[in-house]
Amino acid sequence: QLQASGGGLVQPEGSLRLSCALSGRTLRSTNMGWFRQAPGKDRGFVAAITWSGSAKIADSLKGRFTITRDTFKNTVYLQTVSLKPEDTAVYYCAADQDRIVYSGVGSMTAYDYWGQGTQVTVSS
Repeated sequence: QLQASGGGLVQPEGSLRLSCALSGRTLRSTNMGWFRQAPGKDRGFVAAITWSGSAKIADSLKGRFTITRDTFKNTVYLQTVSLKPEDTAVYYCAADQDRIVYSGVGSMTAYDYWGQGTQVTVSS
């Protein structure tokens, strides 16, 4: 149901746009989230966009990460700029079919379906 893509190797201060294509349901009825997991660390919240289009970004990533969606393509995007080596991680997209309230979109437990992840490596 979820297909993430767009990861790769990028130099520090570079940018990437990650994509997550949703199939089987519409974005207009689904909250979508991005999480990431670095080696040896827990998976953590990156960004989310609700079924109504409200966006939330982790405080530490504001100004560098942006989440958007294209309801015609049924795809969510995570635009990243000014990447740092500490952004290196596997990035996962997830779907919440129950549409938890906005305050809860940062919790992994809100999400029912997960994509396979896409690797982002920031290195010179």
